[in-house]
Amino acid sequence: MAVRAVLFDLDGTFADTAPDLGRALNAMRTERSLEPLSMATMRAHASSGARGLIKVGFDLSPENQGYEALRERFLQLYAENLCVETRLFEGIPELLAKIEARGLPWGIVTNKAKHLAEPLLEQLQMDRRAACIVSGDSTPHLKPHPASLLRAAELLSLPPESCLYVGDDLRDIQAARAAGMPFAAAGWGYLGEGADPHAWEADTVASDPREIMDLVM
Repeated sequence: MAVRAVLFDLDGTFADTAPDLGRALNAMRTERSLEPLSMATMRAHASSGARGLIKVGFDLSPENQGYEALRERFLQLYAENLCVETRLFEGIPELLAKIEARGLPWGIVTNKAKHLAEPLLEQLQMDRRAACIVSGDSTPHLKPHPASLLRAAELLSLPPESCLYVGDDLRDIQAARAAGMPFAAAGWGYLGEGADPHAWEADTVASDPREIMDLVM
């Protein structure tokens, strides 16, 4: 695998955002006199963002009446406390140092909207180190459509097959395959309820970010 750049999904792969996402969801439940959900329950749905969390918190989907109002309130609460407990996953700083030591670029490709993704990366002090940040509204399509990954490769002036994408959700590998990119499943991530990354036929499944180093040596 001739890797010339590494691209990361954000939530559940690059950063552990579940505590702050979960806080926003439980604040909404408190507003409605509902008991808070456990972090373990919410973490399993955090990769799916507002859609997944509102589903587990209120059993509503985008097609249901009342969903959009809940989504707007959730995003408002989340934006107010975007990076209180969010941290890079253990091993990510060491991986980034290795990538940068090799002179390779790395970037973020996420379904998270720009007005949330970019301030979050700024607060994590990662925005200036990333060679590209492609958010959910940077292209007309969300993953699993390949548009955002193809946009990242374009921004890096590299062919897609030279960019390794690292993600923790089935839609991540679907997008990577459609874009012609090699894919590493983030076994340390959220993965989704009951997901088995070994069944995704990824190029590799890593249990720790530092294992990705072997692919960029």
